[in-house]
Amino acid sequence: MKKMFNYLLYVIVVIVLVIVLFFSAVFVTNKVLVSRDRQSVKQYGQQVKVAGHKMTVLIEGEKNKQTIVLLPGFATGSPVIDFSPLRKELSKQFRVVTVEPLGYGLSDTTSSKRSLENMSTELHDVLQALNIKDYSLMGHSISGIYTLDYMNRYPNEVKTFIGIDSSVPNQKGDNADVSQGLSILGNSGFYRFITAVNPEMLNYPPVSDAEKKDFRKISLMGFANPAILSEAKQMATNFNESKKLSYPKDDAVLYILSSDSVKDKTDGDWTALHKEMLTDVKNGQIAVLDGSHYLHHTQSKAIAGLVEQFLATQNTN
Repeated sequence: MKKMFNYLLYVIVVIVLVIVLFFSAVFVTNKVLVSRDRQSVKQYGQQVKVAGHKMTVLIEGEKNKQTIVLLPGFATGSPVIDFSPLRKELSKQFRVVTVEPLGYGLSDTTSSKRSLENMSTELHDVLQALNIKDYSLMGHSISGIYTLDYMNRYPNEVKTFIGIDSSVPNQKGDNADVSQGLSILGNSGFYRFITAVNPEMLNYPPVSDAEKKDFRKISLMGFANPAILSEAKQMATNFNESKKLSYPKDDAVLYILSSDSVKDKTDGDWTALHKEMLTDVKNGQIAVLDGSHYLHHTQSKAIAGLVEQFLATQNTN
């Protein structure tokens, strides 16, 4: 009996050691690769000083008159690469300004709280620094909440929002605090391991292999940085504060929804929730395109066509 007990104890110790060694290897490997990737990733855009930090901005189609400012969904690894198919389509007709907020892409991170006020102020400051004063905002997912706040803070500067399956204040399910889970995955290096086993977790856009490699590097470099963790922690507060807001009555809003989100009732009646937001706006429209939440990966041409038509009606009003 004692021999059997000693044997079981030995097995348990070995298993524990294997687990500890595995997680240690994952942790160390991640630290080494993050450092290496920072040196090898391809740089893009320009960096603009905002609130004591550098924010990355890419501008395309500079000869075009109308300006569209592109804003990403939550924790998008590299907004510039993520929006690549859509940027290329939109820049044929518009000046396209892709902004990587602090904590995203090649921008610096920050310890400043990711409140609606701070994020709106930083975006405004970067656009002012670039002398961009007449523009439309176009955002994916959570940017729908941030732009709603922005348009109320700066009603004389921007009057048009185009949402790509964008969030709305009264939706369900997307305002939970996931910061602790993100922190554990990021600090342990386990997120790198998981995405190596299941690359689709990174939501790769349809770009070249070289861009996919950079997208992966940048995503893992910035995963669960202080800004992203703060944004996750602030999520419920930001949603609650946005419930007090509505679009200024002279605004124009185009919601481009994904068919998958419309069918999925997890967040509530997706179409009805967006219609509710358009009640008092001057020009509110909703379009539904086939595809997933990341519509800009698969429907960039259709999105660009809808945007061109919508903004043309604004110019004739």
